[in-house]
Amino acid sequence: DLDVIDDNLVKCADVAAAKKMEAEILTAKQDGDSIGGIVEIIVQGCPIGLGDPVFDKLEADLGKALFSIGAVKGVEFGCGFAVAGLKGSENNDQIASTGFKTNNAGGVLGGISTGQDIVMRIAVKPTPSIAKEQKTINLQNQDSIIKVTGRHDPCIVPRIIPVAESMVALVLVDKLLMQRSGK
Repeated sequence: DLDVIDDNLVKCADVAAAKKMEAEILTAKQDGDSIGGIVEIIVQGCPIGLGDPVFDKLEADLGKALFSIGAVKGVEFGCGFAVAGLKGSENNDQIASTGFKTNNAGGVLGGISTGQDIVMRIAVKPTPSIAKEQKTINLQNQDSIIKVTGRHDPCIVPRIIPVAESMVALVLVDKLLMQRSGK
């Protein structure tokens, strides 16, 4: 239910899952630790034909923009890594007179938008500054222990959502302007 996304701290469309996620974050905070997560971004209504089949592929530019966000450690489109376990007959997005039958590619084929929803997910690492003691080395290259104090987010996933959405929007607007200019 997309109407509930703004009604919870983790911006989740599933109310029950949101409560579980919030509980996990609070547990990590109480333990002096942090957790990461996965953010799914869906672009609806993207025009057909944005991108390029070789050097300016839409997924490549979206991936580059999303990877430029400091805590992002992985990006996938459509079925992502799950396609490694599929056959071509299972993965191919077949098309009929009424449109595509599936969206395994996540709305981008051959580097170009298909007009379907563009579906991407980013893996966000846990916040590295945590209250638990951790091993490190000092300036003399000797083993040492560090304990970070102060306020630290136990999960930065909710904070990354508007940043990721903005990065995707910037890439799409750039691609749209390029398409309109004829370049």
